[in-house]
Amino acid sequence: MQLDNKIFGTESGDSFAQVALEVFKFQYANIEIYKDFCDLLKVNPSTVNEISAIPFLPIEFFKSYDIGDSSNYDKLFLSSGTTQQERSKHYIKDLDVYKRSFFNGFNKFYGNPSDYLIAAILPGYVDNPNSSLLFMVGQFIKAANDPLSGYYSFENDSLIEQLKKIQASNANHKLIFGVSFALLAIAEKHQIDLSDCIIMETGGMKGKRKEIVREELHSILKNAFQVNNIHSEYGMTEMLSQAYSKGDGIFEESSTMKVLIRNIYQPLQLLSNHKSGGINIIDLSNLYSVSFLATQDLGKKLSHSTFQVLGRFDQS
Repeated sequence: MQLDNKIFGTESGDSFAQVALEVFKFQYANIEIYKDFCDLLKVNPSTVNEISAIPFLPIEFFKSYDIGDSSNYDKLFLSSGTTQQERSKHYIKDLDVYKRSFFNGFNKFYGNPSDYLIAAILPGYVDNPNSSLLFMVGQFIKAANDPLSGYYSFENDSLIEQLKKIQASNANHKLIFGVSFALLAIAEKHQIDLSDCIIMETGGMKGKRKEIVREELHSILKNAFQVNNIHSEYGMTEMLSQAYSKGDGIFEESSTMKVLIRNIYQPLQLLSNHKSGGINIIDLSNLYSVSFLATQDLGKKLSHSTFQVLGRFDQS
């Protein structure tokens, strides 16, 4: 079986650890910057027999180096940021792998997007045609069989009336994706009944607002939109898999990703459940770049497949 099929077979046959080790050896042989990183750490793939021994590449490398093949790729994703900021670059060799990954993840937690009305309020992303989030949500909107599905302008004076139409719709399921600062701005100005909708925040204030803790953000949104839970999506430019939370900030991994927690003082040491540290991610969907990422997020593992995001490293 080809590796690009194996990475999606961990729920039905191959073990995640087994496939991750195969991906590690493949990337060591094919991704020059990752091979150099492993060599500097004196890690030889022939001696690596468990995923805890695999080196995790600091995610900042995506800003300084071309990760993957920059001469032969389907799509280039860029992180959001101002012209003064160095942006992460992710060269996607096979866009179909990304599509398969995010559709599989959505189906696992929510079902088929075709059963949904999907609305998106994503200012800051719509101005970035190279946004991986915008691409994913756009594919969900295309798959949604409802005329009200689409992007909604944050600056549009009729946005509240449009949201009321969504609430009143007869669609079986209604999902509103929103960047956190936009949802917060709406909530501070309006009390609107969206109790028949799933409200999903995509995280971060993107420099538009002062960062607040997730619990405070969700409390404000729940009160304003009259919903019991705020859902969350966890992903980033450097990843092709997502995790989702259906409430209380508890995320569950999709089948192509695994979260591990590292000691912030000894980065090569991994921590057990319920201990806080830096979030390491194994993303098998990153088959043609690097699947083993040391992020700048802080969190803790709660169980085999669930975790919390507690914040960010200072100055990250």
